[in-house]
Amino acid sequence: MLTCIYFVFLSKIKFLPMSDQIPAQWSNFYLKDVSFVNLMMRRIYNVLIVANPYDAFILEDDGRVEEKIYNEYMELGLRYPPTFTQVSTTEEAAKILNTVDIDLVICMPGNADNDAFDVARAVKADFPDIHCVVLTPFSHGITKRIQHEDLSIFDYVFCWLGNTNLILSIIKLMEDKMNIDNDIEEAGVQMILLVEDSIRFYSSILPNLYSYILTQSQNFATEALTRHEASLRQRGRPKVVLARTYEEAWAIYQRYKDNCLGVISDARFPIDNVKDDALIAAGHQVNVTKDAEAGLKLLRAIRATDEYVPLIMESSESENREKAEAEGFRFVDKNSKKMNVDLRHLLEEHMGFGDFIFRNPKTHEEVMRVRNLKDLQDNIFKIPRDSMLYHISRNHVSRWLSARAIFPVSSFLKDITWHKLQDVDVHRQIIFDAIVAYRRMRNEGVVAVFDRYKFDRYAHFARIGDGSLGGKGRGLAFLDNVIKRHPDFNGFTNATVQIPKTVVLCTDVFDSFMDQNNLYQIALSDASDDEILHAFLQAQLPDTFIGDFFAFFEATHSPIAIRSSSLLEDSHYQPFAGIYSTYMIPYLEDKYEMLRMLACAIKAVYASVYYHDSKAYMTATSNVIDQEKMAVILQQVVGKEYGDHFYPNISGVLRSLNYYPIGEEQAEEGIVSLALGLGKYIVDGGQTLRVSPFHPRQVLQMSEMDIALRETQTQFYALDMKHVGEDFRVDDGFNILKLKVKDAEADNSLHFIASTYLPNDQTIYDGIYDGGRKIISFCGVLQQDVFPLPELLQMAMRYGADAMRRPVEIEFAVNLNTDRTGELYLLQIRPIVDSKQMLDEDLEKIPDSQCLLRSYNSLGHGISDDVTDVVYVKTDASFTAMNNPAIADEIEQINRKFLAEDKNYILIGPGRWGSSDPWLGIPVKWPHISAARIIVEEGLEHYRVDPSQGTHFFQNLTSFGVGYFTINPYKEDGVYQRSILDALPAVEETKWVRHVRFPKPLKIMMDGKKQEGVVVYPQE
Repeated sequence: MLTCIYFVFLSKIKFLPMSDQIPAQWSNFYLKDVSFVNLMMRRIYNVLIVANPYDAFILEDDGRVEEKIYNEYMELGLRYPPTFTQVSTTEEAAKILNTVDIDLVICMPGNADNDAFDVARAVKADFPDIHCVVLTPFSHGITKRIQHEDLSIFDYVFCWLGNTNLILSIIKLMEDKMNIDNDIEEAGVQMILLVEDSIRFYSSILPNLYSYILTQSQNFATEALTRHEASLRQRGRPKVVLARTYEEAWAIYQRYKDNCLGVISDARFPIDNVKDDALIAAGHQVNVTKDAEAGLKLLRAIRATDEYVPLIMESSESENREKAEAEGFRFVDKNSKKMNVDLRHLLEEHMGFGDFIFRNPKTHEEVMRVRNLKDLQDNIFKIPRDSMLYHISRNHVSRWLSARAIFPVSSFLKDITWHKLQDVDVHRQIIFDAIVAYRRMRNEGVVAVFDRYKFDRYAHFARIGDGSLGGKGRGLAFLDNVIKRHPDFNGFTNATVQIPKTVVLCTDVFDSFMDQNNLYQIALSDASDDEILHAFLQAQLPDTFIGDFFAFFEATHSPIAIRSSSLLEDSHYQPFAGIYSTYMIPYLEDKYEMLRMLACAIKAVYASVYYHDSKAYMTATSNVIDQEKMAVILQQVVGKEYGDHFYPNISGVLRSLNYYPIGEEQAEEGIVSLALGLGKYIVDGGQTLRVSPFHPRQVLQMSEMDIALRETQTQFYALDMKHVGEDFRVDDGFNILKLKVKDAEADNSLHFIASTYLPNDQTIYDGIYDGGRKIISFCGVLQQDVFPLPELLQMAMRYGADAMRRPVEIEFAVNLNTDRTGELYLLQIRPIVDSKQMLDEDLEKIPDSQCLLRSYNSLGHGISDDVTDVVYVKTDASFTAMNNPAIADEIEQINRKFLAEDKNYILIGPGRWGSSDPWLGIPVKWPHISAARIIVEEGLEHYRVDPSQGTHFFQNLTSFGVGYFTINPYKEDGVYQRSILDALPAVEETKWVRHVRFPKPLKIMMDGKKQEGVVVYPQE
């Protein structure tokens, strides 16, 4: 017996409001997803038709069988239509069979006296493994001939009336027979048993039965999330198995009874017959007796084993109606002119095809109609109690799901019968929760085609358009797939891991927007950023998106992030990190106002492709601006609403390579930067908490009280929920608030992430206490195991890096709840592109005297010997951080000259490069220093800033192979021979910056594993 077990650790049900009423055996279970790709693997590809020239002509020219079959396949959405070869003689047939892989032979007699059966026997004698069917027009002579034939050597004999649908049915019947065992074992595919020995009748009923089933398979394919999946999903349609005797029917039912969708049986057919092959071979007539009640006996036996399976009797003897209906079987009259209509109605009503019609059990009137899985989910609690009782007591819901190839849920519900659980409301809840779990499981790791009628709170990731998802979009889809493939992400009882609800406007939407609004002329001009933005905001998005956007608002019910996802962003070899804009808009009850803000944000993201900095970046990377294409990600913002503020408890950037390991940390164990509030604070270079996921209790910034007070987060970013208007600016942070930690304390959002400094005790205590300053330490998460963030980040880093086959950077956010539960949202993954240059030299053996620069905390790996220029900030006694913005402007001007000359240089300066806070470092953006080969953070006695990690700025450094040195000469941490630079003549000198050039190239060497780097100046 073949069965399919679904309780596999893949998708755990988490019950909703009524979970306390659900019996334990059904309160926690797992659903296994079904892969349709491995179904229907055996096909009929090549068909040989053996017919006399007249019949061949009829098939080819009048019947156009191949053309009709092909068209039939296309109309039904079926792939792999067979190829037909026609021959007229056994010799021609043998020649073809010896040279071509034929899967099915159809032998056609032209009249009552030809030798089609002899031809078929000859084929089977020489090629016993080839499927062989006899197709014959019926006459009195043929009927007599068949009575003397042993038909068991042929697969089937059919009555030919010129209907090409019969050819399709024959092929499908053969394929079902070839695949049924595998497909039931693989996925739990269902089977319909047809019991009929009349060649005339099954030749008539099969085309109609298959036509109905194949049409229904197209309908239930709409449950798929993508076009490709819809095509594959049709492979899960019910199989049809034909039996011609009682014994054959009973054997088939016994073998597949756990997957039997229903039985259609004739009333009269052979039973308990033993054929004498010797008599048949001697030419004697053998009469096969038919039992007038064989059908009733079979259906009674089946009902005794399964009280729910639908049983239909069809008969030309009208007195059988009363007998069948008396025992609860459905009846179809073969004599009826609308016999096929009656049969289809019964299939729809009792075998789960078509819409699910909930009926009043007394009047049998329709009370509700459900068209798809989402309909059932939305309406399960609205169905009248008596109607619900009627259907669940007959297992109709499970059967309907089986017919629609929703096997995991149908298999689970099939076991929860009315005998086992006599509670209508609990049945409703179980059905609802099972559907929710299935839809969540199906949505994970799949980029669905957006359907506004299906996208709801349980939907996940969808695309609008047929173009590319862009770099970030691909990264999100990849992350979603990684999560799905590793169920242990959701193995913690108090934590869930997922990506936020996402819809991507693909790049073809961008192309259409640009063309229809004639924007390329101003976009590619030298117009200012503000002028470009204004032109884009005046353009129009298609009105056809309005309904889609409204559906997305309703599904997310949260603020929306509108993120860039260009073709080049976050690519494997040249990531464009943080170059384009990301806007956020608040959730508003006024959906039209929210729609207007969303449209402005999308157009502003499109405009950012053509801003000055973007064009400079393109130049630096040798890309052509008009070849860039932009997808836009619409994404649920992770966080919670606190009055007029919206932000997550934790944001972070995880890197699988730690270039600044301390203590027991290893470079391969990675590093994470954690912050309260929106992640923009991290990527902008704000003060974060740096920790290794493998060593969560070793936090350098919390090791001493004065360090904790000085070097932990004091500010954070939140979305301004009150900011509603049209004032979209080039600065995508125009509606992002920079708040103080005191504001978060007032919001009551610091549970498990803050410690308290009590000045009277001169002590920092883990947790929140009245009075005293709050320190963002993440103590509950890192030290007290309130939420398994370190373990989850270890998984994310390991699985992400393994899947990408290279080091990765992952952005994430966490919502923590007061009950110690939480949700980890993975927001983005991108590769860290490291140089693979071989470094054979031991840098420790190079004496300091030969080094212009030496760093024991360096980022990067490889060798370079083509740089002669150094640009450095004059950090004499007059230096002050107040001048950092002016220094940034001077460096940008010098950088432009290097870009124009296609040269590189070494850049040296104090503090944290790229910080948005000018008091922490020089606030340059990447395009302002894009020609630098090595960037050096110089620590000063009176200006000490810890190096930053995890920002877009650092991502660009690694993707371009730029080295990053941290040197603190004042405490003998590294070497910086400034006097050598001061002695060289200046190529250019400004108030704060000096540019010098060596006569010969400097030799740059970086050991990424040891985090050591040197710059050796030319020796005389």
